Amino acid sequence: MKILILEPYFTGSHKQWALGYKKYSKHEVTILSMKGQFWKWRMHGGAITLAESFNNSDWNPDLILCTDMLDLTTFLSLTRRKTKHIPVGIYFHENQISYPWSPKDRDKIQNRDNHYGFINYVSALSADKVFFNSKFHMNSFLDNLSPFLKNFPDHNELDTISNIRKKSGVLHVGLELSKFKTKHAKKNTFPIILWNHRWEYDKNPELFFKVLKKIKGNGFRFKLIIIGESFGNSPQIFEESKIDFKEDILEWGYLKTFDDYAECLYKADILPVTSNQEFFGVSVMEAVHCGVWPILPNKLSYKELFADEGLLDNIYDGDSKLIERIEFAITNIEKIRENSLESISAKYDWKNIVKYYDTCLLYTSDAADEGLGVDLGGRRI
Repeated sequence: MKILILEPYFTGSHKQWALGYKKYSKHEVTILSMKGQFWKWRMHGGAITLAESFNNSDWNPDLILCTDMLDLTTFLSLTRRKTKHIPVGIYFHENQISYPWSPKDRDKIQNRDNHYGFINYVSALSADKVFFNSKFHMNSFLDNLSPFLKNFPDHNELDTISNIRKKSGVLHVGLELSKFKTKHAKKNTFPIILWNHRWEYDKNPELFFKVLKKIKGNGFRFKLIIIGESFGNSPQIFEESKIDFKEDILEWGYLKTFDDYAECLYKADILPVTSNQEFFGVSVMEAVHCGVWPILPNKLSYKELFADEGLLDNIYDGDSKLIERIEFAITNIEKIRENSLESISAKYDWKNIVKYYDTCLLYTSDAADEGLGVDLGGRRI
């Protein structure tokens, strides 16, 4: 089967996901993409650019798979002569309905943010199959559709939610863990605490550094690796904490090479996660693969990926329990270093998950060709 992936925001986890599936799938996969920048403009105008590229190509796929950054309705309207008989799936890495917007965002302040959520809604409505990267993500999107549509003055079309629900399912993110080639023994004198997420408000860095200051004040010694992609409007807490923890820092800032990133993960011991938003958690799974001990909030996708596996020692409720979990890990660092949760991350390696992808997408193509609905019921691998 020939599959066309449409990605208007080809960077970060979106890019890794598309390239990973192309590399490991038994199907013939082609990627039509745009540079990953100006995400709002990509959601508005990316469909026009990709539609033109597709219309000018001579490639005729059996299935089109786009992501949540594409206005699928616009793309289909501009390519209807070529796409009218091609089944279409959409994969949600994130969505703009249940994603927590920054209170400083100008569109949020001026009440213009609903349009991006509406693009996600009509794109899901237009697709033959809707995939989410976790069951938590699927449920949060579907559960928030009703209050979202009720924002509008009339003809709320609430019945369409059940149509989307029937054709929705879960495809957890595939990870190319084989890129992490050489493991290193963790021989550091002090425990090393890791941050390897984006430097953005939704990852809640304020709580992360506030808790570490409290733990340091309690007399616990540790070192820090604070890495990840930062942006021009990164929270001020990072600059403040660079001063507060200057004698504890081993690595700080964005790393230019993957090998440097992998080396930092192999060095680290403890990953306290404070995020307010997470639909899957690629950075967490990569750290777990490298032997880092995660301490995770009892919410978001972490409940699905860790608590449901019975790993309750890695789950916390509330700030005091987070502090308790980190201090326990520091005190028992040798025991922590001997315990690995690598089997959790291994389930999402492309080598283990790609057959499920291939089957689901083949089923999507067959069912759409026959005019049938596709209901995987949120099935997990």
